[in-house]
Amino acid sequence: MTVNILVVDDEKDMTRLLQRTLEPELDCRVTMAFSGDMALNVLGQAFVDKTPFDLVICDIKMPGMDGFELLDRLKQDYPDITVVMLTAFGNIESAVKAIKKGAYDFIPKPFEQGEIIFKIQKALERSLLLKENKRLKENGTRPFELIGKSEPMQRVFDQISLIASSDVTVLITGESGTGKDLTARSIHAASPRNKKAFIPVNCPTIPEHILESELFGYKKGAFTSATRDKTGLFQEADKGTIFLDEIGDIGPSIQTKLLRVLQEKEIKPLGDTKIKKVDVRIIASTNQNLQQKMADNEFRQDFFYRLNVLSIELPPLRDRITDIPLIAEHLVVKHCKKMKKKMKTIPLDVMDLLMKHPWPGNVRELENVLVQGILYSKEDALQLSNIPIDNTNIPKSKRIHFDTEHLASLPYKNAKEKMLHEFNHDYIGAKLSITNGNITQAAKKCHMDRQALQQIMKRFEIDPDRFR
Repeated sequence: MTVNILVVDDEKDMTRLLQRTLEPELDCRVTMAFSGDMALNVLGQAFVDKTPFDLVICDIKMPGMDGFELLDRLKQDYPDITVVMLTAFGNIESAVKAIKKGAYDFIPKPFEQGEIIFKIQKALERSLLLKENKRLKENGTRPFELIGKSEPMQRVFDQISLIASSDVTVLITGESGTGKDLTARSIHAASPRNKKAFIPVNCPTIPEHILESELFGYKKGAFTSATRDKTGLFQEADKGTIFLDEIGDIGPSIQTKLLRVLQEKEIKPLGDTKIKKVDVRIIASTNQNLQQKMADNEFRQDFFYRLNVLSIELPPLRDRITDIPLIAEHLVVKHCKKMKKKMKTIPLDVMDLLMKHPWPGNVRELENVLVQGILYSKEDALQLSNIPIDNTNIPKSKRIHFDTEHLASLPYKNAKEKMLHEFNHDYIGAKLSITNGNITQAAKKCHMDRQALQQIMKRFEIDPDRFR
C-alpha cells in the first residue's frame, strides 16, 4: 500500500529534492505545497476525495503562514495526522518549540539522506499504527496490541493466521511479559468461535484444591461449603475458548483431570455422577521449561504431548528491538487516553534509551516504564528524567550521544561532522545489533549495497565484531 506524504516548503527546490529522495526509498507518493494556505487546500481536497495524507513534512520558516501556525491548524483540523518539521541546522529553540506544539519530530536542514529516510520511516510507522487502531475501533474489533513488523513477529502473525481456523490445542511459550495472553485472545478473535466466550484462567493464582472446582464445577453438597450447584469454567466456555495461563504451575492431580478433557472432551463436576460433554478449544501458555519439568517428574509427558499439538514461541523484546518504536507509540496513545492526559510525544533521546535497554520484563516492563513517564512528564513530550531506566547499565558505546547545547555552541562544520559521526554510530550500530554483526544483512536493512555500508563503517570506525 503506497503511503501519501505532503511536503510544505516555499523553496520549490527543497520540495522537489524531498520528493526525489523519499519516493524511490519509501515507495510513497509525495505531493508538494509551497505555502501554508496551499497545504490546507490540498489537505481539504484529499479529505473530500477520501485519500488522506499519512504524513506532513513542513518547513518552519515560510512567508505568510509560517510552519508553527500551520502546525496549530493541522492539530486543530486533523488531530491524528503526524507532522515532521524542517528547521535550520542548529536552531534548537525552534525544534523544541515544534515538539511542544505537537510535532512528532524535526529534521535540520541541510539533511543527510540516510538521516531523513530513517526519521520519516519512524514517523510513517506511527501514522500507520494510529490508522490501524482507528480502523479496528470503527469495525468494533478490539486491537489486541500484538504489534510488530520484525521478522520474529511476522512469523508469530503467520502462525496465528494458520492456527486460528482450526480447533487444535495450542501451547504458547515465552518469557513473562511477551504477550502470551494477547496471543491467545488474537487466536480466539480470528477463529470461528469468536462470537462465543473467551475464558482466561490464571492457574498460579488459584490454589490447587480450588482450581479443580473452578474448572469443572460442582454439585450442591459435594463439600461442606457447596450450598448450591456451580457451573465450571469449561462449561462457561462451551463453543468458545478457554485459556489456561501458566499451565506449568499446576500439580499432577489437575494435570490428570485436564488430560481427560483433552482426550475425551468431557468433564465431571465434583460430586456429580454424570459426565458432561464440552465443546471447548483449549489454549495454554507457560514461561517454564516443560521439557525440564518432565525430566524432573513434575509434568506428565502424556499431558504435555496433548497440550503441545501446535506451539507458538513468542520472542523476547530484546530480539525485536525494531518493534520498540511502534509498541511505545501505541502504549503512549493508549495510556494517555486511559488516564485522560494530553497526548504526549516520544522525543529522540527517550526513544534512543528505550531501544538500548535490555528489557528483562519485555513488553510489560516497557508499558510500566511508559505509564510512569506519562504520569510524571509535565511537558507535551516525555522527558528523559521521568523515564525510570538506569542508563548507567547501558554500555558507553550504546548510550545517548546527542548533546544539543554542546552542538549549538560549535561551528556549523564541526557540529555537522559530530552529528554525522554519532548518527551513523547509533543507526548502523542498531542494524548490526539486529543482524548480530552480519554486514550483508545490515546493508539490506539499510537499503544500501554492502560496499557502501562498509565504506561508511570504515569512515566512522564502526567495528562489526562488537555486535557479534
